Amino acid sequence: MSSTVETTLPSEWDDDERMNFLFSDFKENRDVNTMDWDSKMDFWTALVVRSCRDSRTVCVNLQDLNKTFRRKEKTPLGLTTVIQSMSRCGKLQRESEFAANVDCGWLSWGVGLLLVKPLKWTFSSLLGGSRVPLEESFVVIELVKEKAAEVLRIYQNSEFASRSVMSFQELYTLSSSVCADESTLCMALLQLQREKQVAVSLHEGEKIVKFCQPGQGRVSIVSDVDIGIYQLQRSEKLLEERLEKLSLEAEKCKDEARVLLRQGKKMQALRCLRGRKRVEKRADNLFGQLESIRGILDRIAQSQTDKTVLQAYQAGMASLRLSLKDVTVEGAESLLDQIQELCDKQDEVNQAISGAVTSTDGDELEAELKSLLDESATSPEVPSQLLPSIPGDDLLDSLPAVPHNDLNINTKQLEEELKQMTL
Repeated sequence: MSSTVETTLPSEWDDDERMNFLFSDFKENRDVNTMDWDSKMDFWTALVVRSCRDSRTVCVNLQDLNKTFRRKEKTPLGLTTVIQSMSRCGKLQRESEFAANVDCGWLSWGVGLLLVKPLKWTFSSLLGGSRVPLEESFVVIELVKEKAAEVLRIYQNSEFASRSVMSFQELYTLSSSVCADESTLCMALLQLQREKQVAVSLHEGEKIVKFCQPGQGRVSIVSDVDIGIYQLQRSEKLLEERLEKLSLEAEKCKDEARVLLRQGKKMQALRCLRGRKRVEKRADNLFGQLESIRGILDRIAQSQTDKTVLQAYQAGMASLRLSLKDVTVEGAESLLDQIQELCDKQDEVNQAISGAVTSTDGDELEAELKSLLDESATSPEVPSQLLPSIPGDDLLDSLPAVPHNDLNINTKQLEEELKQMTL
């Protein structure tokens, strides 16, 4: 942790009485005053994490903490106890242990301060000692997880997201906004390796980082194919840089020829133009090589896409085969016959139920209709007396007379019609 980075200090930092208590050492026995002991421990634990977050690092050591938290020429006396307590709680872990727990060959590509007498504090702890080496580096587990997630997010949102392999230096430049130094990036990469999101390898003394691609559950090891792709991509970048320089050189020759021509130095201007032609010829050759490399990379990308599609087809075929494992044509036909038989049986049951209901309802309706007919037979007759004529109303006199015969309703015909309706 850099001691030059200003840490956001809590409000009670200016309270002398409070800070005298916090700067004092911890009691050997926590049970003497549990509340005070825990209050002091919570204060320093939160402040240690905050100081690392402010400096964009994930590692601390006792020496830097003493410098960062120095107040009025005094240093906190209980930081050793704080580091030991945070280590026991799993909030801190020695840098060497953190790296060694990841099966990645970390010794081959270096991680930072690592192995500054790594066993000294372990032995002293086992023997009951309480001393922590000043330069012993510890990883803040909470912060290294946050930093790993930030590095992964930056990569996924960058132009390099389509490339599974990139150099450590490229990644360091890309993540400089979240990683204060290379050691911090190394810690983040170790965490990502633990989460199976990244694989790191050495090739000709250069660190190569491989990221897990979308659709993959975990990253695979850096293979010879990955190394070949990385070399092609590096060659592509070098050729692009070389072409840009040649383009500037050709433009410079042209400008010089123009100046010499204005000065009347025709021969010198011609030499500049000849030099420009040679530069353009070299540029054409390099451009042809660049196009060849890009063509190979495009073919590799296409092959990877084809491989993914074929794998999807294979997975789909396997799933379809499993889903149809116990299904046969004969079984399907038998099942359909059974379904049709059940449907026919259901129709017969529905017809039986419908017939019974219709018969019962028909009898009731016939009885009700008969009573209505009887009532209509006994209803008063329409009066046969003619309406009085309106004097002078010739229109009413010209109307035909109202018939006087009774309505003879044929009950049998109605019953017959009703019977046909019920059927």
